[in-house]
Amino acid sequence: MKMTFRWYGSKADPIPLKYIRQIPGMTGLMGLLDRPAGVVWEEEEIKELVDEVHAAGLELEVIESVNVHEDIKIGLPTRDKYIQNYIDTIRNLARHGIKVIVYNFMPVFDWLRTDLARVIPEDGSNSLYFDEKDLGQMGPLEIVRKTAEDSHGFTLPGWEPERLALLETTLKQYEGMTPDNLRENYKYFLDAVIPVCEEVGVRMACHPDDPAWPIFGLPRIAHSQDDYDKIIKLHDSPANTVCLCTGSLGSNPENDVPAVIRHFGEMNRIGAMHVRNVKYLGHHHFREAAHLSSTGDLDMYAIMKAIHDTCPDTYVRPDHGRMIWDEQGRPGYGLYDRALGAAYLNGLWEAIEKQ
Repeated sequence: MKMTFRWYGSKADPIPLKYIRQIPGMTGLMGLLDRPAGVVWEEEEIKELVDEVHAAGLELEVIESVNVHEDIKIGLPTRDKYIQNYIDTIRNLARHGIKVIVYNFMPVFDWLRTDLARVIPEDGSNSLYFDEKDLGQMGPLEIVRKTAEDSHGFTLPGWEPERLALLETTLKQYEGMTPDNLRENYKYFLDAVIPVCEEVGVRMACHPDDPAWPIFGLPRIAHSQDDYDKIIKLHDSPANTVCLCTGSLGSNPENDVPAVIRHFGEMNRIGAMHVRNVKYLGHHHFREAAHLSSTGDLDMYAIMKAIHDTCPDTYVRPDHGRMIWDEQGRPGYGLYDRALGAAYLNGLWEAIEKQ
């Protein structure tokens, strides 16, 4: 296991690399550049990011949020231009040592919460929160405005202003689209990019829908083991993998997260892991919890054991953390609770190995 940390770059992330380097067992980052969907990530900016990370004594072999343009998902004639840009980005990333690209194929919303700072009564910390009942009162445009207001001025992944400015038009373009239609457009994308990945030694890792069910009537096709089996069959290649996020899949209690890890781990189709805990509060109603098993409803020992048994060399990062100790920062991506999460996951790993 390679323990990593999500980092937005020195121009966008208030957490300095030297702090991340001091987290016990931390080997590297899952990094990203704040670039709009559809543009080419240029070699110069990639090299600058990689060099900065290496200078801090950390690895950078996983890049996140190389977002897929909506024209590709919708299947518009302009998609070929954006697919070529994506291919150019893959090649540029590979030239600088990137081995895994984490992305998603979610229409419009990469992830959705109804509160970015819901106070946890037991300890006074706050965390990301979702209650589907709240969506009935807000709707897509209202939830976008509320998310922007609650983000403390930070750009959030999947909520880039230039993309959401066209929200009404984009939602209309998805009207009548079925999950099968979306899978057809997904196959078109994979058929173009996976051969390039095989050539340059990069694995694509698809992040699940978050939360793990359809929202606003949009088709969503990556929130169960069956969904991921279909995705892998769209283009059957070792370069077509999943980024298995325990919190996203775990938001639906019908998903047996350790079993899903074992299923795809044994197939060697896990490109990367995001590990976090959730607390169920009702139907389509949850909040994010500390990583410790007893604070939520996921068995973190069983999750780490499944990783250890089936994909022990994968990249892992502690995912969303609570805001604790009066920290102010990007919701879900503060330093303190994610550092505690990394230490906890490393502790579980050591115990599993010594057994």
